[in-house]
Amino acid sequence: MRADYAQVFQNVDAVAKYTDVVYAPESYSTHVNARQRAFLRGLVHESFKGRRPVQHDFACGTGRAIRLLHGLVRECHGYDTSEAMLDSAREAGVYATLHTVAENGPVPAPATVDGPALVTMFRFLLNVPPEVRDRGIAFAAKALPDPDAGLLVIENHGNRQSLRHLAARRHAGKAWFSELAHTEVVEHLDAHGFDLVDARAFALSPDGAYRRGWSRPAARVVDDVTARVPGLWRWGTDVLYVARRR
Repeated sequence: MRADYAQVFQNVDAVAKYTDVVYAPESYSTHVNARQRAFLRGLVHESFKGRRPVQHDFACGTGRAIRLLHGLVRECHGYDTSEAMLDSAREAGVYATLHTVAENGPVPAPATVDGPALVTMFRFLLNVPPEVRDRGIAFAAKALPDPDAGLLVIENHGNRQSLRHLAARRHAGKAWFSELAHTEVVEHLDAHGFDLVDARAFALSPDGAYRRGWSRPAARVVDDVTARVPGLWRWGTDVLYVARRR
């Protein structure tokens, strides 16, 4: 885990790599993104029953999670510490009001708590220290003060219980990527009064399977099925958790 993770995306070159390499066509992350889009849009339709929520996307980056819900939310606010990321989101034409937030200090306040809300946090928890994760969930608690206020959706894109972990075991003692256990995610949720109400995996295969021509088609089929089977989330490489205030 990098202690300076928030600083990485202050650099415009790092932002460009994120958008042009990580989310390049046919990449692992691009396929995960497509599955997440279908799930998230279905979740909004089913959970808010025609009442369009306000989306608060914490650590919004280039606005990927905002774009997943274009047309389904009444209003959207994105929050990030990186001006370079926010500039990229603006250039992409996201339909949102974007806010620069401090890396530390008081927990940022949501722009509004009027009406039902959906708080999203994508590609945030995994690579930041526990205290920064806690800060993010504390923000969500402000936006969702009670069970009727709406839902929180957070992503763990490096589940410790997944096949991806086998690669870490082959390189014992070499911490070359971050991992996050389900229990750690649930502990943060519980500490701020959230209960887990659903979870879904959007990849069972590690991203390396998408970099090899011979394994890519099989990985896509397996992961498309995984995204439709709720019970497989515990072993997914990329997992979304849906939570509600108790």
